[in-house]
Amino acid sequence: MNLKDYIRNVPDFPKPGILFRDITPLLSHPAAFRYTIRQFADHFSAMKPTAILAAESRGFLFGAPLALELGIAFVPVRKPGKLPFDKHRFEYELEYGTDTLEMHIDALPDGSRVLLIDDLLATGGTIGACKQLAEQCGAEVVGSGFLVELTFLNGRERLKGCDVFSLIKYDGET
Repeated sequence: MNLKDYIRNVPDFPKPGILFRDITPLLSHPAAFRYTIRQFADHFSAMKPTAILAAESRGFLFGAPLALELGIAFVPVRKPGKLPFDKHRFEYELEYGTDTLEMHIDALPDGSRVLLIDDLLATGGTIGACKQLAEQCGAEVVGSGFLVELTFLNGRERLKGCDVFSLIKYDGET
């Protein structure tokens, strides 16, 4: 199955000059969505992960079903003010400012083997912050998976030391 067939290109969104890769057609096609989750499971199962960590909100779309498929824990990473218990917090730099992510302090036992899952790898800021949160908890990040990777933005640089697996890669506008 060619998953690129289920990605819609939306020019000039969210601003002029940006070509947005819309994943909603894939999500609305059960066979393509199921195929995506199974491709991730096939790639990562031999790594023996114990948890999947994913940032809101689109990371949840792939992380939660993959956790079920692998029979492992799912750990949500949220924006500030969304989690009700004691939290680890990680603030990270963006091109123009900062952002913050949080996760519960008891979400990952020491020694956990973690997969980071998201819909898109672009500059790697969000997933890099997720990696830092996992490592703060004493977890080992064994891999990271993405439906789409924009290779020209070099997001892999923030994930050194772990396997990076992307189902669809774009080297530019094609």
